[in-house]
Amino acid sequence: METMRIVHLGLGNFFRAHQAWYTSVAPDAGDWSIAAFTGRSPEAARQLAAQHGRYTLLVRGPEHDEAQVIGSVRAAYPADDHQAWRDHLAAPRTGLVTLTVTEAAYLRAPGGGLDESRAAADVAGWLRGDPARSVPGRLMAGLAERRLFGGGPIAIVSCDNLPGNGEATARVVLDFATLAEPALVPWIRDNVAFVTTMVDRITPRTTAADVQVAASLTGFDDAVPVVTEPYTEWVLDGVFPAGRPAWEAGGARFVSDITAHEQRKLLLLNGGHSLLAYAGSARGHVTVADAVADPECRAWLEQWWDEAARYVPLAPGEIAAYRAALLTRFGNTRIRHTLAQIAADGSQKIPIRVVPVLRAEVAAGRLPVGAIRILAAWIDHLRGLGAPVDDAGAGPFASRAGSVRDVLALLAPDLAADEALVSAVGKATHEGTW
Repeated sequence: METMRIVHLGLGNFFRAHQAWYTSVAPDAGDWSIAAFTGRSPEAARQLAAQHGRYTLLVRGPEHDEAQVIGSVRAAYPADDHQAWRDHLAAPRTGLVTLTVTEAAYLRAPGGGLDESRAAADVAGWLRGDPARSVPGRLMAGLAERRLFGGGPIAIVSCDNLPGNGEATARVVLDFATLAEPALVPWIRDNVAFVTTMVDRITPRTTAADVQVAASLTGFDDAVPVVTEPYTEWVLDGVFPAGRPAWEAGGARFVSDITAHEQRKLLLLNGGHSLLAYAGSARGHVTVADAVADPECRAWLEQWWDEAARYVPLAPGEIAAYRAALLTRFGNTRIRHTLAQIAADGSQKIPIRVVPVLRAEVAAGRLPVGAIRILAAWIDHLRGLGAPVDDAGAGPFASRAGSVRDVLALLAPDLAADEALVSAVGKATHEGTW
């Protein structure tokens, strides 16, 4: 088996539009080929392997498409190919593991550590000799193999919408190892760097029409092209003990404090997306572009941004420019980013995109109309309004969705006793106004 220098977990469209693209345009790309593993379904690996890892990236601007064939992925594997995962992680040549997984996949408890009840089956399986299947478990298993075969230091680079994603990854991996392989913990602390990143590139689901467009532009009969917007951003904070590609050639930035960039994207872009996903779909809209073209939704978006911007530690001019750019990006009618896609996994997204602003505003003596609207629209979503619920963690919230107080008690217990807030959210839930 040919060993790669990058191993990726979470073989999906965003990874291929973002990290794989940045690697492909690096001047040293030839030294940093990627072995990519699916997170769950094997289908993406099967399709990509049939094309020897090559795929078309369709960059969809407001007026036309540009296509390029990306070749940075040299091997694609299904999630259940545990031997290949162990072999690649053990190889001394491997220097990086990158991740694009959902917030839910980290198995985090409300306090940020590993949710031991959700991880229990995977830990028990590992202890009796079964392969680890969860994201924290798979990372630990790969690192255990690397330690056993003397693979040396490595960096794990998380590329998702969790704030402090590098620290979050480190914590769940170390927690999992403490339960399943305690002797591995000191080795991880000494040999594994966890890099925090902020990633940004809107990547909708590929349609059958996109497949035809890709083939017409490149002549390459690609079953799995990826569509994305022209805008892209990647900010990284951390060390790379075994080196890294020259990602800065594609515009990646390396900083010593990523907090401001995380907050800007998480609250303004992701929080804005959640607002449109729940409130916009309740008004009958299907895509982001549809919703942002609705004057009512646009006004709600600006109201949310006014509140959230108070907690983005950047200059007002930079925030204003970012908001203007977001309106252009959201309004690109040629990017069919569905509200249903964004609405998925709300139980993992609302706590990090909306609750911090809600909590800070309440502490300042304000009832933030924008944050309250998003929370109310999400509760209505759980009650069956707008986009369908697609959220593995929604059960406890959905079963209590009839009571705003009960939902708040699960979501933010410190806010559940605030009578004014409970009343305001209750009044904002669907009364024929979405």
